[in-house]
Amino acid sequence: MKKEDIKEFFFRLKKANPEPKCELNFDSPYTLLVAIVLSAQTTDKNVNKATPALFKQAPTPEKMLALGEEKLKEYIRSIGLFNSKAKNIIALSKELIEKFHGEIPKDVDTLQKLPGVGRKTANVFLNTMYGLPTFGVDTHVLRLGNRIGLAPGKTPLEVEKNLQKAVVHVIPDDDLKYVSHWLVLHGRYICTAKKPMCKQCPVADLCPKIGVKE
Repeated sequence: MKKEDIKEFFFRLKKANPEPKCELNFDSPYTLLVAIVLSAQTTDKNVNKATPALFKQAPTPEKMLALGEEKLKEYIRSIGLFNSKAKNIIALSKELIEKFHGEIPKDVDTLQKLPGVGRKTANVFLNTMYGLPTFGVDTHVLRLGNRIGLAPGKTPLEVEKNLQKAVVHVIPDDDLKYVSHWLVLHGRYICTAKKPMCKQCPVADLCPKIGVKE
């Protein structure tokens, strides 16, 4: 995708949604991190159904440890992979207390060392919590990066690096923190995996529709 098309692409997404936000519910850095860990391979809506009761009972690493793995499972049983996620959240909480005094690290590399936290989770956390210009590549961003020719790549890391190259110094710096949110929401509601709604898409004329069957 050419620079002028990239500028226009994000200009239109911004016009439709000036300040997009993560759709996960949270009220602190800790609850956001837990929600992101829970959201792997499931929908934000599914996570949001389970977390109100959980976060009321365990809103901090200390209280999550006190809750324990087995009781945690009862709160998140409706979420896919709940066994491994419960194990990771308990281990993550313990490590936050023992190594970081309950505070969550604010850099990608350190965050990735926490149980259950990969690069995508770290990038989404820093972007959502602090507005840092990091690019979390989930299935939507991976698909769109290739489908629209914005940031092609076979792996999330390739797409992340190419996305950074595509938008930095091309769109306004103040908009960089919204890039992943725009792409996630566009992929979730318009440019869906099986049946992209090209006729309703505000950027269809800019998109090469790579791999899309008319």
